[in-house]
Amino acid sequence: MEVQRDWEKLIRRLELLMRLKYFPVGFKMLRKRTELSGIPFLRRPSHKVTLCQLITQARSFDWTVGADVDDFMFASCPSIIGLSDIPENHRDGTFRSIVWMATKEDGRKVEASIPRLPLGEYEAVAMAPQVYNPFEPDMVLIYANPAQMMILINALQFSRYEVMQFYCVGESSCSDAIARCFNTHKPSLAIPCYGERRYGHVQDEDLVMAVPGDLMEKALHGMEALYRRGVRYPISFAGAETDVALQFPVAYKNLDEVMKKAKGKGNPLLVAVTGGIACGKTTVSGMLDELGSPVIDFDLIARQVVEPGTPALAKIVDYFGKQVLQPDGHLDRKKLSDLVFRDIEKRKVLESFTHPPIYEEFFNQVNAITEKDPDAVIQVAVPLLIELNLSYLFDAVVVVHIPADEQVKRLAERDGISVENAANILKAQLPIEEKKAFASYLINNEGDLKTTREQVESLWENLKQLHKPIP
Repeated sequence: MEVQRDWEKLIRRLELLMRLKYFPVGFKMLRKRTELSGIPFLRRPSHKVTLCQLITQARSFDWTVGADVDDFMFASCPSIIGLSDIPENHRDGTFRSIVWMATKEDGRKVEASIPRLPLGEYEAVAMAPQVYNPFEPDMVLIYANPAQMMILINALQFSRYEVMQFYCVGESSCSDAIARCFNTHKPSLAIPCYGERRYGHVQDEDLVMAVPGDLMEKALHGMEALYRRGVRYPISFAGAETDVALQFPVAYKNLDEVMKKAKGKGNPLLVAVTGGIACGKTTVSGMLDELGSPVIDFDLIARQVVEPGTPALAKIVDYFGKQVLQPDGHLDRKKLSDLVFRDIEKRKVLESFTHPPIYEEFFNQVNAITEKDPDAVIQVAVPLLIELNLSYLFDAVVVVHIPADEQVKRLAERDGISVENAANILKAQLPIEEKKAFASYLINNEGDLKTTREQVESLWENLKQLHKPIP
């Protein structure tokens, strides 16, 4: 069977970020039972089983398993995944009324409410730890605790937001996760039922979510973006009896004040220009400048605020020591970068020294521009816009991009380094394809200058239409 994604890389990264206890299970419906024989290392049951037993063998035992209708103990399991019809004594409520429901009428309502896969389209089912690339799954089943699930929900909602709806039919909760996900092609979270806990060994704290296979990359990208913004599992406690004001992000505290300062003394249109290294951001920025958009350069500001004699540099030296200084008293940016590269806490300390003066200088430059032209279209070059989560400050985000292989080539030529070194530098940065997802406008700088200029001129017209000066 053809595998379309690098499932090992995707699943391993997800397992790391979520700190999962169980293997994410790839779930695949097969139109012919003969397809089971084509799946490597697949085990068939040696006795009659339930669906939740098979899932547990995959998520806990690290097995690849498969079954057809004859392998199941009774009709409830195969009827949910479309391998068999619902027996009449289930359909009329008799079965449910024996244990779970007060009356046959209640039992009938339950059976009618259970989502099921279409009958007759499939002859078998296969499950496996998806990390092994066993097949391209219809969905991936993830078992985790409520806190982990909340992170996963946040990740799925990070881009192209959509409200998630949860259902509970009661017993036979596998239908809530598996059948509902299959039929709606949306992620489906479920509370595992009594049967799944008794026969499938699901633990008290476990929930299950079925995620369509083609949404798993979206989930991972959202989770990585949230991780960079400090939303992570395990979730750290701020303290129930302490003053947590310092722990809240800016959006919860003084957002109105920050947004007002960002606008300066007028009504400018603030446009962030960003992209990957060696993608041509400076070229695009220069073209916009020629068209009438003044430039504020965050990289330049970041250097200015740590010049000798500045408060920021004094704080850096006080914390990191004189080892981060060059003989002439200027900051040795390479040494400092090496110190904070793999130490997130030191990087946070450094940012607490440099970010406030960077923002203040940014606000000052906006003020200077808007004093002369209150309705200016101001471009702000911010290479790490996405990484630093600064998009909220801007009315539009322009991402300059080129293909990754071209990016490696240009970086090697620009900096006089090997292609291998250039590729390693890019691996340590946010991929350009991920940055593109944050864009209001894209500039493809792969071609010649004429092609790029045509795109920039079109962008300029769009920005002027977007901007609404105050009369």
